[in-house]
Amino acid sequence: MSALLSNTKNLWRRSVKLKDSPFVQGIDSSVELHPSQPVTFAVIGCGQRGKAYTKYALSYPERCKVVAIAEPRPQSQKLFAKLHKVDQTLVFDTWQDLHAASAETISTIGKRLADAVLIAVQDNLHLEATVAFAQQGYHILCEKPMATSVEDCINMENAIKKAGTIFGMGHVMRYSPYSKEISEIVRSGVLGELINVVHVEPIGYYHFAHSYVRGNWSTEKECSFSLMTKSCHDIDMLCHWLSPSTPVKVSSFGSLKHFRNASKPAAAGASTRCLDCPMEKDCEYSAKKIYLDPVSHGNAGWPVGTIVDGIPDIENVTAALRDGPYGKCVYESTNDVCDHQVVNLEFSNGSTASFTMVAFTSTICERQTRMHFAHGEIVGDMIKFTVSDFRKKTNKVYHPRNDGSGHGGGDLGLMRSFVEAVSAGKQELLGTSVEEVLKSHLTVFAAEASRKEGRVVDCEAFEREARNAFKCLEMPKDVFDESITKDTK
Repeated sequence: MSALLSNTKNLWRRSVKLKDSPFVQGIDSSVELHPSQPVTFAVIGCGQRGKAYTKYALSYPERCKVVAIAEPRPQSQKLFAKLHKVDQTLVFDTWQDLHAASAETISTIGKRLADAVLIAVQDNLHLEATVAFAQQGYHILCEKPMATSVEDCINMENAIKKAGTIFGMGHVMRYSPYSKEISEIVRSGVLGELINVVHVEPIGYYHFAHSYVRGNWSTEKECSFSLMTKSCHDIDMLCHWLSPSTPVKVSSFGSLKHFRNASKPAAAGASTRCLDCPMEKDCEYSAKKIYLDPVSHGNAGWPVGTIVDGIPDIENVTAALRDGPYGKCVYESTNDVCDHQVVNLEFSNGSTASFTMVAFTSTICERQTRMHFAHGEIVGDMIKFTVSDFRKKTNKVYHPRNDGSGHGGGDLGLMRSFVEAVSAGKQELLGTSVEEVLKSHLTVFAAEASRKEGRVVDCEAFEREARNAFKCLEMPKDVFDESITKDTK
């Protein structure tokens, strides 16, 4: 620990000026961030999303810098630390270890390890990590969703409001050039009032198989339902476009229709793994096609890069398919989340929206949107959109720039906005608040309640009842102390 303290004294050039908060008493907050100084990050989780967000630090080192990380997988940890040149004394196996080191340095010299924490661990760990670091006064950027239960989402809002720090949510769709240009047109009112939106998320057949049948988001018990884990930012986008109106009613229908044992082709016989299946060559969900064939041609990116620790090759990918979940037959897996779902929303001003999430598509996450206004229409596909003005009888096609990052530029767009918000100390630069983030999450929970219970749900009553049920629940301080010994794996 002495080596850590000595090293971190040289790393800190400033701290963050925070609002008065019972969570951050005793921490030096007398120095404001200056725009010329990079915002420093501690990254919790160095997997696909952690790497996607921190590309911004590599592209704009004068704006932000990764100075500490927590990652339990040895090779992933090593590669990430090397990529961002993180000092070894600030490389940790678990976020609890990082949190303990931060507590020690705050106690000893009154400063945090970094300005902000990027939380990109599994969804069911979001609450505990967020609350722990908010207690220490860090600004928080959390991957979506907030958490996996209504109670946890409300507790997260409480923690952020008490800490008074900047909070960013991984609703990356808001921050892509494509979405921002559409939002500007909506807000301008040039087409009149927005009356109806039809929005479709085509997940992609092998993407769904990878993430929601074989992968980390395949069971509701271990994570959450697929509308939350995959599409919470789509519902958030609908709420954003129709704001300041809010959802008042929601209905939803959907099921796990195809990825179950009853749909298994007879030709597959009793095989449970793709590498042993007699009809593997004829199956679109073949793990060999999805993982082994790409890596044999030198493709080490998504999705094959997510199933092994470190750089994928023929040997470690084959081993993963032999022994792990990614080699299992999609009809023999333990998944239980919906592979198709529709959501219908009515807003407080009478406008309506419909959303469809479906696995069985050739395109991957290239949302298709139709927006119907009193005097015009917008039709888009995340790459381009066409604006039709009925009064002027004009049609104009827009091609927003794409910086190459994920979600049409939304990944880097979110990081850019978060860094700017932290530098300026202004939550409003993110264009949202923790209260608004929670509200859109509660709309998703209400939609799932509608699907399961077979009824139209009153969104305002749902939120009121949820807040009343959990308003007195707060995570006690001893939870933080005990959590330091837990394993993030």
